[in-house]
Amino acid sequence: MPTIRLHCSPFRIRLLPSAVALALVAASVGAPAQDTRLPDIGSSAGTVLSPAKQSEYGQMLLAQLRHYNYVLEDPLVENWLRATGTRLAASSDRPQQPFTFFMMRDRSINAFATLGGYIGMNAGLVLAAESEDEVAAVLAHEVAHVTQSHVLRGVERAQRDQVPMLLAMLGAIAVASQSSSSSSDDAAMAVLAGAQGLALQRQIDYTRSNESEADRLGIRTLARSGYDPEAMASMFERMQAVSRTNQGGERERLPDYLKTHPVTTTRISEARDRAERMARDTVQVTTTTPQGSRVERVPVDGAPEAPLRALDNPLLPAALRLPPGATGGTDPVQFGWARERLRVLSANTPAQAIREYEAMRRSGSLTDAQRYGLAFARLRANEAEVAARELSALLDAYPGDVWLSLGMAEADARAGRAAAADRRLEALVERMPRNPAVVLSYATLLLERDSAESGRRAQALLRPLLNGSSEDPAFQRAFARASEMAGDPVRAGEAWAEAAFLGGRAEQALIQLNTLKKRDDLDYYARARIDARIAAITPMVLELHRQGVRDEDLRQR
Repeated sequence: MPTIRLHCSPFRIRLLPSAVALALVAASVGAPAQDTRLPDIGSSAGTVLSPAKQSEYGQMLLAQLRHYNYVLEDPLVENWLRATGTRLAASSDRPQQPFTFFMMRDRSINAFATLGGYIGMNAGLVLAAESEDEVAAVLAHEVAHVTQSHVLRGVERAQRDQVPMLLAMLGAIAVASQSSSSSSDDAAMAVLAGAQGLALQRQIDYTRSNESEADRLGIRTLARSGYDPEAMASMFERMQAVSRTNQGGERERLPDYLKTHPVTTTRISEARDRAERMARDTVQVTTTTPQGSRVERVPVDGAPEAPLRALDNPLLPAALRLPPGATGGTDPVQFGWARERLRVLSANTPAQAIREYEAMRRSGSLTDAQRYGLAFARLRANEAEVAARELSALLDAYPGDVWLSLGMAEADARAGRAAAADRRLEALVERMPRNPAVVLSYATLLLERDSAESGRRAQALLRPLLNGSSEDPAFQRAFARASEMAGDPVRAGEAWAEAAFLGGRAEQALIQLNTLKKRDDLDYYARARIDARIAAITPMVLELHRQGVRDEDLRQR
């Protein structure tokens, strides 16, 4: 699948996307398939890095991307992306592999997999898709890159070239962050270009041998998960159309071998042929049970074995198995909400998003999803009453919808109707007490009231989700503020440190924890928690220092 481009706003560090592309090109949505090879059973890739180290480097990359504001943080979008990705991962060849899915705010069409099962997707790819199945096709391709160890093999090859491709993105961040001037970016690029040029070409060549395998396994994973296997070919065609539109200018001046993996007609045909063979050899059956309905594909007489459903995967831990009815089919309504919410959140300003919807309306009537997007944009533009009217009309058509209900509660709060907002949110919490989007949205509104009572209520809402949301910086910031307002400075300090760590400020997190440890009112359990986090974060800070990555704010003191 093609990387159309990885673009960065000129107001942010321009070198970072290039560095990320260099480090992740082995697994970026990809090159045209030239051949199909058997898995490299004898590869030594598994000895390059332990699973724990792979996870650590993936976590460091995500933290640095957050630090430079490349990651789009929104609880509703994150829930949707995580649910889609988890559904695919549970149906993959390695369901025991941990995955982390995150959304980038960039509007270019791109996605990538990196070490430790960390998979990033640009908002632009979702905006280009016409269904959740097409988004799932891209994610399934990236999941296959992880399960087949393509990422790790790329690291092994880079090390043979004696180029630190694994942490090139972190080193580039450190160099680029020393100055915001273009000359600094250009100098850093010049330093890296000589050694990385050869490595980049070898990575592209190496990737091409794995793309067909990732396509094949991705289509199988789509079918196992209940998604439409033909979605991969349709997404390829959509990307090819965008690629043709983008031809010209700077992109056209690049040498062919460094162009960002165009999709070919052959690759589209191969994807469609695989999907057709799968449809021909299996039939789709819907089974109804007391717990709900589920969709599965079963083999016709004489056909190969049908794809294994996630529900029956013997490798899937019992705690992670999906309940009956959780597999099969997609929710086009929820996909529409997610795509339009992303359109607003990825726009430079709410006003820009509003102009986009006004242009759509001039071309024809808006869909319900686009009406939701416009209402959300108006809400972000402080037009709460206008947003509330549109959301109220949509709720009449989609009663009880979580996305609309949360939007309506926020509109009520912004319009001064706090009691109405609380009633709506309390009802949602009663319905879904462990839904991170519901809980975090309610807590955020409570924290704006800046009172001890609202702080205690927010803390009570957030506390049950501490374990499950421990790696969410927005959750940690909310819990820190709630603990402050509730008069719990120790818990607040721990959460602020965790938020700093997850946001790419590992050194600051370590300083905060060591300062917190000096308090004389710590009980045994708090001290044990703090000691454990210091022990876990210290090696990562040392590794970042070894790579030349230091906190720029601390260096200025």
